[in-house]
Amino acid sequence: MSEAKPAPNGGRGRRPGSTDVARLAGVSQKTVSRVLNGEPYVKEEVRLRVQAAMRELGYRRNNAARALNSGRTRRIGVVCLGTALFGPSTQLVAIERTLRSTGYSLSIVNTLEGDTGGVAGAVEHLLEQGVDGIILSEPIDEGDDQPINVDLPVLSFGQFPGLTARSALYTGGDNTGAGRLATEHLLGLGHRTVWHVAGPQRWWAARERLEGWRQALAAAGVPEPPVLEGDWLPASGYEAGRQLARNDEVTAIFVANDDMAIGVLRALAEAGRSVPGEVSIVGFDDIPSAAYLSPPLTTVPQDFDAHVARGIANLVTEIESPTGDRSPAPEPPPLRLVIRHSTAPAS
Repeated sequence: MSEAKPAPNGGRGRRPGSTDVARLAGVSQKTVSRVLNGEPYVKEEVRLRVQAAMRELGYRRNNAARALNSGRTRRIGVVCLGTALFGPSTQLVAIERTLRSTGYSLSIVNTLEGDTGGVAGAVEHLLEQGVDGIILSEPIDEGDDQPINVDLPVLSFGQFPGLTARSALYTGGDNTGAGRLATEHLLGLGHRTVWHVAGPQRWWAARERLEGWRQALAAAGVPEPPVLEGDWLPASGYEAGRQLARNDEVTAIFVANDDMAIGVLRALAEAGRSVPGEVSIVGFDDIPSAAYLSPPLTTVPQDFDAHVARGIANLVTEIESPTGDRSPAPEPPPLRLVIRHSTAPAS
């Protein structure tokens, strides 16, 4: 294979196709197809030469027949956490519904928290399947500083340091602003300060809600209490609530999601601390059961449909018109607070 080779992408231009592989390997495109399909009657030396050409070009197989002609599959890959948590699962449903309306199909790869390199491995798996773009649905800090370099448009619903892509798009709810809004509501009710039960700090969303809480306290010039960290689940909220219930100075709590707020409510009830008589609580997400708790929970809702639609519209534009003119992105939906009976003026 000493003849002139097709230039590698280097992050620009079209992805290598089977014709490029055939040219580099010195075989016909039909032979490349036979190697890809694992067909018999291909000499081992030829098979190895074709596979070497694929590696050299960074060619990844695309099983869709249209990709052999156009280089496009109309398929988008989604990397998501393997979790039934309300936020990620609701967002995934919104992604699937929105993509279906665009005519693109969906490939999903789940990762698990604590799976080192899980996102990078999931992205590679999607690239091998052949996708036109990738969505990172719930970025977390994996702590291994493993960069992700993708020669495709990538949409991330939140921060993702270390991501390099042909076009890196970011969207999602304003977690920092929402944290401020929840905290300001409690301070506006006359509470001296607001305690915080944070989500796991490996999640960028949890860090941003924590930052919003801190900003609101600093702007009001009130003391910042110690942070209690949970894992998004009610049991961790319950343990945090037991600690807070023993402290008579606690009169207001911002909890980073509604599921943990349920645990906090249970712990306060067991300790005989009245909500909202003695302690006011604000959650986050507005899960379907929030309105039916005792008391009904004041919370910050997330508009998953709006930010998913906005992000996917931008992603599809990048896939189909990578050098075309861009229309101004629509404004994100305004933040709002659903006020119920878990918050009241400080007594």
